[in-house]
Amino acid sequence: MAPTLEEQQKLTDECTELPLSLPKEKGWRTLHLYQFQGFWCQSAEIQSIMSFQKHFQANDTDIVVASIPKSGTTWLKALAFAVLNRHRFVPNSKSHPLLNSNPHDLVPFLEYKLYADNQLPDLTNISEPRLFGTHIPFASLGNSIKNSDAKIVYICRNPLDTFVSSWHFINKVKPESGSPISMEEAFDMYCKGIVGFGPFWDHMLGYWEESLLRPNKVLFLKYEDMKEDGAFQLKKLAKFLGFPFTLEEERGGVVENIAKLCCFENMKKLEVNKIGSSIKNFENKNLFRKAEVGDWVNYLSPKMVERLSKVIEERLGSSGLGFKVFP
Repeated sequence: MAPTLEEQQKLTDECTELPLSLPKEKGWRTLHLYQFQGFWCQSAEIQSIMSFQKHFQANDTDIVVASIPKSGTTWLKALAFAVLNRHRFVPNSKSHPLLNSNPHDLVPFLEYKLYADNQLPDLTNISEPRLFGTHIPFASLGNSIKNSDAKIVYICRNPLDTFVSSWHFINKVKPESGSPISMEEAFDMYCKGIVGFGPFWDHMLGYWEESLLRPNKVLFLKYEDMKEDGAFQLKKLAKFLGFPFTLEEERGGVVENIAKLCCFENMKKLEVNKIGSSIKNFENKNLFRKAEVGDWVNYLSPKMVERLSKVIEERLGSSGLGFKVFP
């Protein structure tokens, strides 16, 4: 049942007042980041997240692609869409939707698109399986998703590379009226956990621990593993989603065709990914930079590497989740 105007206004009022009572720190791109439900986010995101938590009703066939920003989100969305829709849209077809639409339009963010700007979308007419994206930590996903048979695919990346990618991205999308954030200042905040949807360690651990408890519910992927052996990871993704590749498909090159369609080099050169904005006011061209493993060696000093490596070990060391420090 759709919420009444009175209910919508009450939620808006709550979200307007809430930031006033929350811990806050200087933001990377905006004036402040607020600590909401244990993670850091912008004030505009609080309303969309609360609206999503209150109104979203998961279907058992839903698939949610989750990540912390700059960890391979766009890539995973493209892969998931191509895998699920490979019978409708042949991967090597010249009319494939991924050639004409940004992955974020095909796999919309719950908090950035569907529930943003006071929208309360009608999602009942979307054909199943529905495919969504989110940066929201697992603990705040809402019981509708957690208690259903909906599947979650999570991708994470070495925090050293994630930081460098985040810093570049933020300075590209930062309003012209604002001064760029220095790498040193951003790095200090990152190590303290003050970054959008962070701390990064809590974000990773939430999905990591759930993937160990319920491996049929959460698939945990690493960016580096996908770069190293894309075909193996793609087959693992398809099997988890309930759409495994047949032997005939594997022999026919379907796995390789999907990998090629969704690869960074192909995505970056497409005209649709050079123009327009698919995530709020973030230009698509800024979503594609290098996609390299170990690019941090070109930016971080030995002291910075030592500090962040220590944070990673302290926060993740006992969990079984680890990353190679050197590329």
